[in-house]
Amino acid sequence: MSTRTLVSPLALARPRGRAVYWTVFGGVVLLFALAFLFPVYWMVTGAMKSPDEVTRTPPTLLPQQWHLGGYTDAWDLMDLPTHLWNTVVQATGAWLLQLVFCTAAAYALSKLKPAFGKVILGGILATLMVPAQALVVPKYLTVADLPVLHTSLLNSPLGIWLPAVANAFNLYLLKRFFDQIPRDVLEAAEIDGAGRLRTLWSIVLPMSRPVLGVVSIFALVAVWQDFLWPLMVFSDTDKQPISVALVQLSQNIQLTVLIAAMVIASIPMVVMFLVFQRHIIAGISAGSTKG
Repeated sequence: MSTRTLVSPLALARPRGRAVYWTVFGGVVLLFALAFLFPVYWMVTGAMKSPDEVTRTPPTLLPQQWHLGGYTDAWDLMDLPTHLWNTVVQATGAWLLQLVFCTAAAYALSKLKPAFGKVILGGILATLMVPAQALVVPKYLTVADLPVLHTSLLNSPLGIWLPAVANAFNLYLLKRFFDQIPRDVLEAAEIDGAGRLRTLWSIVLPMSRPVLGVVSIFALVAVWQDFLWPLMVFSDTDKQPISVALVQLSQNIQLTVLIAAMVIASIPMVVMFLVFQRHIIAGISAGSTKG
């Protein structure tokens, strides 16, 4: 069956058709690249301008004089190493707990077929219909006075880790991927004497690397960019993540220094995306095919 396209193969076979096609294609790609990359360029170069130049109208495309002191001032004045480390600890803990508990729950719902499994899954998915803002107050009251234990998790990384575990979207994403794993593979493992935990560890998880990569990125980015919840949990400035610290410490800071701090804070996420972009594409494509 032939595939219909906007440009016919006959038109592409002609020199003029190929020239028009690649010109339009290159122009569209260039426009999209500029739309995404220009704000990044503007932020990086804005930190290298003088305070007067960065607020000048009309703005300058290139700094008249390149000042790198904004980055060093941001690193020292805003105590970025401390807040970046706080963010790494909070994001790493939330990521590990999500992988452990969401993977275990998704595997149980997908392959172990527990009693009332569909009802439990329906209840989990129903939480996606509740606005996140409506859950802030109940979460805060729970974290401030943990039921049964009657202890407070405020100003503790556990106040970020435990609520992050209950991620219905990532759990459903994992379950849908596990549903596509052929039952024959699991039955072969059972015949070889592997238990359910060994099957999960040795068979299911190695086959699930693409979706685990996608879930990992979602988990890390969600904690790294979150602002409202860490602001409520951490009243101690020394324990705040970078997203909260940038706002709390920006009152008496020059605009160029603040822009430089934003650039530094965004570098880890950009690097993570560049390193794991193959996993994102593989996870998306893996979730769209039947195994």
